Amino acid sequence: MSAVAPPAATGAEGIDQEKRKEIRRAIGAGSIGNFVEQFDYGLYGYLAPVLAPAFFPDSDPAVAVLSTYAIIAIACLFRPLGGTLVGRWGDRVGRKKTLLWTIVAMGVTTAMIGALPTYHQIGVLAPLLLLLLRVVQGMISGGEYVGAVAFIVEWAEPDRRAYYASYASNSCFVGILAGAGTAALTSWAFDGPTLDSWGWRVPFLLALPLSAVGIWLRRRIAETPEFVRATEDGSQVVKAPVREALREQWRPMLVFCGVSVMLAILSYTWVTFYPEYLTGTLGLPRWMALASNAISVAVLIPLLPLAGILSDRIGRKPMLVTGAVACIVLVPLAFRVGEEATFGAAVASQLIYIIPEFFLTGIVTVCAAELFSTRTRFSASAIAYNSSFSVFMGITPFVAALLVSSFGTIYAVWVYLAAAAVLALVVVTAFMTETYRSRLGADKFAR
Repeated sequence: MSAVAPPAATGAEGIDQEKRKEIRRAIGAGSIGNFVEQFDYGLYGYLAPVLAPAFFPDSDPAVAVLSTYAIIAIACLFRPLGGTLVGRWGDRVGRKKTLLWTIVAMGVTTAMIGALPTYHQIGVLAPLLLLLLRVVQGMISGGEYVGAVAFIVEWAEPDRRAYYASYASNSCFVGILAGAGTAALTSWAFDGPTLDSWGWRVPFLLALPLSAVGIWLRRRIAETPEFVRATEDGSQVVKAPVREALREQWRPMLVFCGVSVMLAILSYTWVTFYPEYLTGTLGLPRWMALASNAISVAVLIPLLPLAGILSDRIGRKPMLVTGAVACIVLVPLAFRVGEEATFGAAVASQLIYIIPEFFLTGIVTVCAAELFSTRTRFSASAIAYNSSFSVFMGITPFVAALLVSSFGTIYAVWVYLAAAAVLALVVVTAFMTETYRSRLGADKFAR
């Protein structure tokens, strides 16, 4: 992923070129962990109907699928704890060392899912082991994403932070797209009985080589200049960063929570629940549901850097307000178009759906770093992100499925999203401080 930098100053071309190379390395090193995390999440979400009979009794398929989604929800409840522990480490020993450890742990636990025995082999112990691995993954992931964002933003040029942070967001969608593509390829390569028996295991095992690539990338990059500046004499290393974050940064933490819940519901309704809705409720063939979702993700990926460039020019708040309004106005239109239950309608509905994603995704990402001071950035962002985004990311597929099952309409999911969007509008307009031209290392308080 290359970054377009401004022209070099006279006599400083070598320095600027080296800086750009370091930033590109930082983007790759920070993004690979998000890719692995979302590759796993995409695999799990798209293969949930296949995993359900492998890990739960097949007497009631609907209950089995809901139980498979529920494991994601339960695991995400542990992300705040994991994020707090990993964030504390990141503020004390550095971003690089922490992110090296998280990429190893994520790769190993994902691969272990592919080696688990099934319900028919060991009974109720099978879903318990699956839950245990997802909980461990949730705890690790609780620090991975915000650490990667901090890592990239702390390397970035001050006036291009949203642009560079957009690649962290993009790595998530590329990971989801890779997970969807791998799930579709796996479903195509194996016939039904083979897929149900052992074919589903193959894509999870791919996490090991992906993790190895991540280790290689992260070992080649230095610690962030921002963290080095803040801690070079040892005076700014916080002994209790979690406690200081809760004491000093609670207002921007609440602001971030109020904004990010909306994005969590928007994104994970789209990438995990909606393809299953197209198949299970509207009767679209599974390959059409997965392919239409993959197309919309592929369209969004090149747009996110453009959103970052726009936000670096006009600010974070205008983007967030526009995105919240788009959630309220455009999502029900997307659902209405999708009800035509054709491949073209499925694609069109999701292309409408990504409009609010354009305005929100990368901007919420960069705010996860900009709202907090350097000395407690990892801890504060981990607590805020995992108390809001991660929890709602995990429960949204389950809640969405439950709402449709209870009310018989997908517009109940829109009401769920609209409530979060209204909350975000209030928080952004009344309490959020603009951050796009602020000094990265400074304390920021919402007012």
